[in-house]
Amino acid sequence: MPANSKIEWTQATWNPVTGCSKISSGCLNCYAERMARRLQAMGSPRYRNGFQVALHEDVLDYPSKLRRPTMIFVNSMSDLFHEEVPYSFVCRVFDTMIRCPQHVFQLLTKRSSRLAEMAPDLPWPDNIWMGVTVENAAAVARIADLEKVEAAVRFLSCEPLIGPLGTLPLEMIDWVIVGGESGPGARPMQAEWVEDILSQCNLAGVPFFFKQWGGIRKKQAGRELHGRVYDEMPVSKASFPLQQEKTCILPNGN
Repeated sequence: MPANSKIEWTQATWNPVTGCSKISSGCLNCYAERMARRLQAMGSPRYRNGFQVALHEDVLDYPSKLRRPTMIFVNSMSDLFHEEVPYSFVCRVFDTMIRCPQHVFQLLTKRSSRLAEMAPDLPWPDNIWMGVTVENAAAVARIADLEKVEAAVRFLSCEPLIGPLGTLPLEMIDWVIVGGESGPGARPMQAEWVEDILSQCNLAGVPFFFKQWGGIRKKQAGRELHGRVYDEMPVSKASFPLQQEKTCILPNGN
C-alpha cells in the first residue's frame, strides 16, 4: 500500500479494486486509466487486463499492517461502488476498515445511486469518510444521494472542475475539495468557478481544500488561491453513533 501519496488531501492509497468505466463527463481524461495503461505496458500483473475492473483479495488486509494512524484514500484506481464490484466484496472492504479504527478511510464515488442503495446495509463508523465527485452542474444531483449516507464526514470532490456548479446544498456537507483537470487534453478551470465555491463554503462554514489549478503543467500552475494555500480539513462531528458492532447486511444472492 503506497504511503506518502502525492494526492495532497490524503497520506496513502489502498486499491483492493482496480479498473473502472466512464460514467460522466468528468471521466473523459481519467488519470487512473492513463496510469493503468502505463502499468499494463510495464507488465504489472495487477493491470494485465488494463483498466478492466479487477478485485484484489490479497491486499484486503493491508491497512492492518500499517501501525501508524494514517489517512487512506480507498480505490484511487477505481470506484468501490462500480456495478461490477459485488456487494460481498464491498462488505469485505468495509470489514477491513472497521477492524482498523486507527486509520481514517476516505471513499469517493461517482456512482452515488448505488452508494445510496447500499448505504443502509453498510456500517459507518466515524473513521469512514464518504464523498461524491461533483465536476459540473449535472453532477450536483449526486449530493442528494450522499446526504442519505450516515457517514460522520461527508465530502465533495469538485475535481476535475469542468464547469460552474451553481448553488450547492452544503447543509449536510463537511468538506469540499476543488481541483482543476491535469494531464494531456486538460480542460481549463475558470477562476470564477473556484471563487464561487469558496464563497459558498465560507458562508456555510465548510472546510475548503484547493488541490490544484491543473493544466498540462500542473506543478507550474501550483495550488495557491488569493496568494495562499487552502488546505482546510474536516473535523468529524460524530453526527451518528459509532457502529463498530454492525456488519454488512447482504441481499439474497449477493
